[in-house]
Amino acid sequence: MFSIDKFDIKLDTDHIGRHFFLCEELDSTNTYLMHDKNVLHGTVVLAEKQFKGKGRLDRIWISGKGLNLTFSVLINRKKVFKKPGFVNLTTAVALAVAIENLYQLRTEVKWPNDILINKKKVAGILIETSLQGESIYKMVVGIGININQAVFNGEFRIEPTSIRNELGQNVEREKFLSEFFNIYEEYIEKMIKNPEYILKEWRERCYSIGESVTVTQGENVKYGIFEDIDEKGALILRLQNRKEKINFGDVSVS
Repeated sequence: MFSIDKFDIKLDTDHIGRHFFLCEELDSTNTYLMHDKNVLHGTVVLAEKQFKGKGRLDRIWISGKGLNLTFSVLINRKKVFKKPGFVNLTTAVALAVAIENLYQLRTEVKWPNDILINKKKVAGILIETSLQGESIYKMVVGIGININQAVFNGEFRIEPTSIRNELGQNVEREKFLSEFFNIYEEYIEKMIKNPEYILKEWRERCYSIGESVTVTQGENVKYGIFEDIDEKGALILRLQNRKEKINFGDVSVS
């Protein structure tokens, strides 16, 4: 079982992770926070097992009980809400930096929401928002990180891996989560004050920029060059005679 005491000793944040709910089993941490009346910035819900864990486009996220980290963070800062497209990029960069700092593993970010090691998926992000009128009322950032799972059964769009498999040994989940939150809170401040820094860090870890890619949006498939991302996090796809901004879809190198 995840140890809150071990986690709390290493936590050095003002908000993120200071209001912490640990659940042995839960349908979905994102759903829990989206429906909860609590709007305290930085609230975290972590589940050792999710029955209805989900990824982007309602895909199922399956995680071994007690082996990985599946959790959600409630974001409630108006300055963050002004740059909603940056939250995904900031979260991905913070995850990558935490992995690099602790384990010296080379990471890669894959648009729009995956973190890879050796071209295999180690983490994913799902962001949901609640609106009041046309304004964001609260934002929930759901994160799944494969930590100590050794075997992955099933069929996957991207081959999965874990930090354990890449490192060759089990790692302490509590240490990773506190390190990530320490970095995440710092990077959210960087996002607010200097969003160009986040864009630079993300671009440096996205090795598919400049490559020929296939973008799949349901039944719609587009082919072009992944030229860049814009200031809102949209993918800029260069076609034969024009450029197009892509806000959602699956991207693979052609």
